[in-house]
Amino acid sequence: MTPPRAPAVQGTITRGTTNPNRLRRVDRWLAGPAAARLRRARDPLVVDLGYGASPITAVELHRRLSVVRPDVDVVGIEIDPARVSVAKPLERPGLSFRVGGFELPLDGRRPVFVRAYNVLRQYAEPEVAPAWDLVRSRLAPGGLLVDGTCDEIGRRSAWVAVDAGHGPVSLSVSLRLGGLERPSDVAERLPKALIHRNVPGERVHAYLGALDAAWARHAPLSSFGARQRWLATVHTMKDAGWPVLDGPSRWRLGEITVGWDSVRPGS
Repeated sequence: MTPPRAPAVQGTITRGTTNPNRLRRVDRWLAGPAAARLRRARDPLVVDLGYGASPITAVELHRRLSVVRPDVDVVGIEIDPARVSVAKPLERPGLSFRVGGFELPLDGRRPVFVRAYNVLRQYAEPEVAPAWDLVRSRLAPGGLLVDGTCDEIGRRSAWVAVDAGHGPVSLSVSLRLGGLERPSDVAERLPKALIHRNVPGERVHAYLGALDAAWARHAPLSSFGARQRWLATVHTMKDAGWPVLDGPSRWRLGEITVGWDSVRPGS
């Protein structure tokens, strides 16, 4: 009998640049508001998809999620075999690396989280939805794909949470508050599904404009620190009717998450 063919690798090699601690903001969210999904998972499988030229982000993800679930199993998946070869010596129980792409070659296992960071930003916008759908089809029930982008050292970060059954459910923005001029500075780091939609008439443009206006309104609070100013900003957004999720413990981190319908691209 002829053995079944392995599925073709789906994706293209990206630049792969990364830095230690670059993804701390999204990891903190996975270990916080999203952690219940991992705690209740039968198979605590997590994928770092397209981890890049260095495996450091997968190593860090394993360490951070081990606090939530000590038996977490993190698999770093990269389309470039040379990058996988570099990562292999770092393998240990609960951390491994393999060649693959959006098809997620996991021998039939279904991950509860797939973190794809600074990956789809290098694709064309029409390629995003098919990539989301392919990964969603591989997730465990209740699993999440986190598609995000950040700057080189992780001071500005934004990600879309894409649920296995419901599609995109939220947009999160996380910022280093010290030295922040305006929240919309994150615009150049929006995920690919939104980055070209930051124009008048689009919901994400209205959202960032409202966030800037609230930040400017609370400028007098700067004398009490950027954190107090940010907390007041998020409260103003919530009071204005924006579907702000989570609570002050997250907002204090320079984070704000809103429901996807409030920012989703127009038709």
